[in-house]
Formats: sequence, structure tokens, C-alpha cells
Amino acid sequence: MNPEKEQLSVGGYLFYTEKDARLARAEQQKIEYLEARIDYSSTDRIRYVYEQTIRERLFRTPVGLRYLEKLRNFLLEQPGTEPGSVEDIPLYMTFDGELREHPSPARERVAPSKGDRDRQKNRFTLSVILNVLLACAIVAMFYISYVSEQPNVINYERAITSKYASWEQELTDREQVIREKERELKIEQE
Repeated sequence: MNPEKEQLSVGGYLFYTEKDARLARAEQQKIEYLEARIDYSSTDRIRYVYEQTIRERLFRTPVGLRYLEKLRNFLLEQPGTEPGSVEDIPLYMTFDGELREHPSPARERVAPSKGDRDRQKNRFTLSVILNVLLACAIVAMFYISYVSEQPNVINYERAITSKYASWEQELTDREQVIREKERELKIEQE
């Protein structure tokens, strides 16, 4: 067997992709773990493990399904067990290429309900509205700061320049008045 086929081969099955082979190897490890800890003298424990693995969909590859079949056959061989009392092994795939009409039970458990979707939609809408209001408040604060006469971080340069310009104008006006007075008094200028 070539090395590529060895990587895809798990438990006597040759898988099409490496991902499927990894999943089968993981299931094989789960089976080994269960086998090391399972007590075959207790039919109730076996039934619990069997039903729990079906409910949680622990096994999906042929490797895991073969183990489920082993547990099912063990339960059916026990005295007093009726064939209808043991759950069938569900197959979550199609064999004719068509998609299932019903979603898997696991997906139904985690799918959000219509009420949850409505609540999430309302929360999202409220969040968007609050974000827009906060953005408008920030823009308004910057506008007020910019137009304000008091110096602040935004308009400090303009305010300081205006203040110095007014001082300069005031000094120029005073200097002009002093020169006129000097001319009237005929004081020599140096």
C-alpha cells in the first residue's frame, strides 16, 4: 500500500480526504477510551452510552457507526430486550446525492429561535441608533469648541493670534498718539 493510501486508511476503511481520515482516527480514539472504561455487565450503562453517543452525534464515520452497531447488537442480544426498545442508528447523510429536507437534531438544538432573532435584531437597531446619536454629539461638541471665543485645544492658535493682533493694534494706536503729542510740543526725536 502506498503512503498516501495509508494516511487515508482508518479501521479498514479508505477515506476520500485527509480530513475524513482524521475524523475517523478521532472517533477510533473515542472508541478505545470508551472500551477501556465501559462495563459490559451493566446493560443500563451500555444503553446510556449508546443513547448518549447517538444524541450527541459522537460518531459519524463508518468506524464510529460500526461501534454503535456493536453496542446496539449487544443490547438486542440481552434477554428480555425487545427490538423496538433499542434506538436505530441515525445516518446523517444521503446516499442518492440529494440534500436532506430536515436539519440534523444537533443543528436544531443550537439554532436560535425566532424570538431570539427578533431580540438580536432589536438590540442591533438600538445599538446603531445610539452610535449615530453619540457620533452627532461628538461632532456638535467639536463645532461648539471651534466657534467658541474662549481658547481651547481646537481654536487656541486663532485665539492667541487674534489676541496678539489686537495688542499690536493697540500699541500702534498709542504710538501714533504719542508722536502727535511730541509734534505739538515740538520735542525732538532721537
